[in-house]
Amino acid sequence: MTDLPEDVAAKVSSIRREAEERDAAHRAEAMHVPYVDIRRAPVSINALQLVSEDEAKKLRMATVEMRDRNVAVAAEHPTDPAVQEMLKKLEERGYHLKVFVTSGSGIDEAHAFYQYTAKPTEEITGEVKVGGEGQPKSFQELKEKLETADFNDVQTTDLFNWVASGALASGASDIHLEAKDDGALLRLRVDGLLHDVFHLSRHAFVGLDNRIKLLSRLKLNVRSEAQDGRFTIKLADGASAEVRVSIIPADSGEVIVMRILDPRSLAVDVTALGLRPDDQDLILKELARPNGIILNTGPTGSGKTTTLYSFLRHISTPEVKVITIEDPIEYKLEGIDQTQVDPEGGYTFASGLRSILRQDPDVILVGEIRDGETAETALQAALTGHLVFSTLHTNSALGAVPRLIDLGVRPATIAPALNVVIAQRLVRKLCTCKKEQPMDPSLLEKLRATLDALPARVDRTPYEAALAKGVEYIPGACDICNNFGYKGRIGIFEFLQVTDAIQAEIGRETSEVSLRQAAAAQGMIPMQHDGVLKAILGVTTLREVEEVTGPIA
Repeated sequence: MTDLPEDVAAKVSSIRREAEERDAAHRAEAMHVPYVDIRRAPVSINALQLVSEDEAKKLRMATVEMRDRNVAVAAEHPTDPAVQEMLKKLEERGYHLKVFVTSGSGIDEAHAFYQYTAKPTEEITGEVKVGGEGQPKSFQELKEKLETADFNDVQTTDLFNWVASGALASGASDIHLEAKDDGALLRLRVDGLLHDVFHLSRHAFVGLDNRIKLLSRLKLNVRSEAQDGRFTIKLADGASAEVRVSIIPADSGEVIVMRILDPRSLAVDVTALGLRPDDQDLILKELARPNGIILNTGPTGSGKTTTLYSFLRHISTPEVKVITIEDPIEYKLEGIDQTQVDPEGGYTFASGLRSILRQDPDVILVGEIRDGETAETALQAALTGHLVFSTLHTNSALGAVPRLIDLGVRPATIAPALNVVIAQRLVRKLCTCKKEQPMDPSLLEKLRATLDALPARVDRTPYEAALAKGVEYIPGACDICNNFGYKGRIGIFEFLQVTDAIQAEIGRETSEVSLRQAAAAQGMIPMQHDGVLKAILGVTTLREVEEVTGPIA
């Protein structure tokens, strides 16, 4: 078969394997024993270790799955006396066995996973240490290390550590491994954008795939179904980061996405969110109020969680009882009672919120308002002496009101309960290597018009001084930002303060257009204008602002 073309050889091999599986199924039927195809059955590393590798290979059997004391056993010849003797020993150890017939190739596949059982305990505890001497300290170092590596000598554990260390050092939020016909593409999401790192060989990718599944306690031989898991990364400095793993099947293999939840990225005070001084004063006054609801709106990944957690940190003291209900709990907050929804157990946002109210909290965080029952309960809590924080998926602050009405909440409840609605997006911050270029005169006039339209509460002095230079800022390139020109992200915001005038508009069930007119009359600054002001100062670029808010009006 070695002289056959590769595709023909693969087809012949597949035909032979199918014939072998049919033979195993027939033998099972004759013995009145159930049959299992190892290709389609999960293999558990913990289960494998019930029988030593030498014994399993000698007996042509494998303990492939274990739940509590219930064990699934696959054997090529389960009636063999030696196999029967091993089964008896397992039963004497208190295990309840379910025996299956499988093919010889199936047994060989199961035995191949023994290579992962001989690792140190760390390999399967769901926790791994990375960083330290010799590990990549930047995006560029990771690229260079992979490009110069001799993968014939690189252990999978080392390869994983390089990727994890490089991702954390780069400030990446996600690690992507995307299967291709000849291997896999490694990419990192840094500051919201994906960047190609390296094209791994098929062998290297399979090793990483298995390593990630082991750490996440996922099934190694399941490749046709989606799997989700998590593990913890311990860093050299003693800090730790949680990693959420999602694996889905694709045409060329599997696609793996690891989301890095680094708590250090959430250690943000309200004063470090990037708010203008006038907006910061506004929100600090709102946080000092004893009751009402503060809603934060925007799409997934717009920084809503970071903002709300910073609010919790600001108001959290030993005298204040704070309880959250989240889906899921991604970051642990010191001094705050956090709970997680469990729909199967009946603990939803709505039912959980009702339970939380019986705990007599001062402040409540509801991870997301998704339905009318949760919305109604949260707003009622705000009306009965609680300060409530939550998120809502709308495109603007003004869109929150019609969204709540769509969910079935009465305007008479919304108006007095709402304190402020925030909308936000994230834009990339220019690195210190930023450059200046002359600004087009027509653009300069447009930006001056934006300044002229600002309400009196905004100090225009720094913006007028920046525009007087007649330049705009653009990305540069340096080692600090890995030649991206940007380093980190910052929020751009709009705040709808629910004044008496806004309450009156809500009570009349007016349109979003009418709400916008009322908000403009009381000095609300649109999110795009906040972004433009940051671009004028060189914090970000006008292009970044347009990417998330549309063409500048």
